[in-house]
Amino acid sequence: MPLTLPLALAAAQTPPPPPPGARATLTPEMLWQFGRVGGAQVSPDKKSVLYSVTQYDLAENRGNADLWLVPLAGGAPRRLTATPKSELGAVWRPDGKKIAFLSAESGSMQAYEMNPDGTGRAQLTKGAEDIDNFRYDPTGTRVLWTQRVKTGKDVHDLYPDLPKAEALLYDDLLYRHWTDWNDYRSSHAFTQPYQNGALTGQPRDLMPGEPFDTPLAPDGGAEQLAFAPDGQRIAYTCKKLKGRAYAESTNADIYLYDVKSAQTTNLSDGLPGYDTEPVFSPDGSKVAWLSMPTGGFESDRNRLMIYDFATKQRTDLTPGVAESAASPVWSPDGAKLYYLSVVRGAEQVFELDVKKRTSRPLTSGKQNYTSLTLGGAGQLVCTRTTMSQPAELVAVSAQDGRETPLTFTNRALLDKLRLGEVQERTVKTTDGKSMQVWLILPPDFDPAKKYPTLLYCQGGPQSPITQSFSYRWNFQLMAANGYIVVAPNRRGLPGFGREWNDAISGDWGGQPIKDYLSAIDDAATLPYVDQARLGAVGASYGGYSVYYLAGNHQKRFKTFIAHAGLFDLQSWYPTTEELFFAKHDIGGPYYDPAQAKTYEQFSPARYVQNWDTPILVIHGQRDFRVPVEQGMEAFGVAQLRGIPSRFLYFPDEGHWIMRPQNAVLWNRVFFDWLARSLK
Repeated sequence: MPLTLPLALAAAQTPPPPPPGARATLTPEMLWQFGRVGGAQVSPDKKSVLYSVTQYDLAENRGNADLWLVPLAGGAPRRLTATPKSELGAVWRPDGKKIAFLSAESGSMQAYEMNPDGTGRAQLTKGAEDIDNFRYDPTGTRVLWTQRVKTGKDVHDLYPDLPKAEALLYDDLLYRHWTDWNDYRSSHAFTQPYQNGALTGQPRDLMPGEPFDTPLAPDGGAEQLAFAPDGQRIAYTCKKLKGRAYAESTNADIYLYDVKSAQTTNLSDGLPGYDTEPVFSPDGSKVAWLSMPTGGFESDRNRLMIYDFATKQRTDLTPGVAESAASPVWSPDGAKLYYLSVVRGAEQVFELDVKKRTSRPLTSGKQNYTSLTLGGAGQLVCTRTTMSQPAELVAVSAQDGRETPLTFTNRALLDKLRLGEVQERTVKTTDGKSMQVWLILPPDFDPAKKYPTLLYCQGGPQSPITQSFSYRWNFQLMAANGYIVVAPNRRGLPGFGREWNDAISGDWGGQPIKDYLSAIDDAATLPYVDQARLGAVGASYGGYSVYYLAGNHQKRFKTFIAHAGLFDLQSWYPTTEELFFAKHDIGGPYYDPAQAKTYEQFSPARYVQNWDTPILVIHGQRDFRVPVEQGMEAFGVAQLRGIPSRFLYFPDEGHWIMRPQNAVLWNRVFFDWLARSLK
């Protein structure tokens, strides 16, 4: 007989507030009460840190970012803006007398300036198009920003007599990307002279007529653009490929634009992988950047590459380093580079001696440092998170890594919460390796009780499980609902050496899946884990893992939840957009006979005859990395096989659920499903 499960959705009410003096457990609504701290910018005199705090209004279904200032030596933060429109991307003018930021108060996103105390607000740019990534050159005589420009012809250009036609016409691949269709426009960098609070002369496009983007879509930002100290050179990241060539390649390069001659030079020519985030040395004699050595591999190790303008030589500064670098920053004397790197489930600050090409960790411990900027007097300013604490700003000593808190934005809310303990375990895998597994216990955990337990399957597939505080898959929220969470850093996740990181490519349904089973089997031996109430949940490759486990779990699990998962690799391959990812990670297209193993053994669709467990499927219409039809196919199979199942569909969301009320709905349906199928 087919399995049955009540299908009436329980009334989803906001939990009542706790009694006075009592500490509450985390709820989906509370996640949207946290102030989200970011955008740290140290003042030119090294005395203050400018940053933003985004607060969300759940009823209005939107967020608003305001600017704050905190003394670098410690002290009370001061709010600079309190307006209905967000202030974004704030930067200091080099003389420290003005702060620039972006706002849409004029009707389009434009640059504004104000005094460091928040007074004297004035609009600087006044174009019709939205701009982004605004910054000053170090001399304060030139500015830079990006905006989208028309670089292709749409149907109205081709057929002007059909002005009301509504269609998109394509002759090549990458006709859509992550959440957006190709609209025949590209993001270009512009520069313009600036003097005494006003723009002078005319803006100049660094890439006139070129159908390419800087920064890289969809997630590149101001970190991919840099002025030289003299303001006469601009380094930017761009992948100057189109269509299928773009879709099958990660060959982004570092380009150097000479302001005087308007000439452009490719500094990373011949390097086949991603080259991003250029940073000039303090004297302008060198530029460093992140460089992936393997073409087509989006999760390769980021080396630190350096170009010397005097010798015209490129040098790999980290040839013997296993860790992948991020967010490079020069020391004031140019002798060192600081960077971030994931090591054993936490993101740490590292120091690199440029001349000796040796590096060492400055920090340790169970926390993530997720941004990095140079402070003063031997300090670095970072954002810090853990699985139990949202981002706050800290100062980190560049000598010994000691940490000094700067902001406490969410202390009052955290003080009202009961959070679960985060434990670290080491589990032996089926091939004898040691695997790190995070275990998150419910608040008020009682080891004498037995708890339903969730195996969390990570996406990426090369995105590590670290001490991040997630607003989408929040482990403390799962624990607050009475679940133990098992989160393994299985094969393919960074921070455990290159062999471990690279092992997943071409082996999606092999050892990584065995690692998941090793993790949950180990957890099942714990006296407080209820072996009769195990679930598996995950998104993206994690959703793929859930679909694969649904046909290969040998009765371990009682329920599944898959978000944005890959169900049928054969139908997914030609419909995803960044084909370099598919080509590298699963080996190539299904019509290549050499890839038979991937499609015959590793596609979850091949095992639906074994499905026998309730499943919740979640997907967004605008997910072009994993098109929505993947979720529809999985839900359709479950329904046709008589398996209790539900499909949660978001018409306006992509690979992630971003809107506040959609996110709360997501969590309510998620926990309602678990309560009915697992508890």
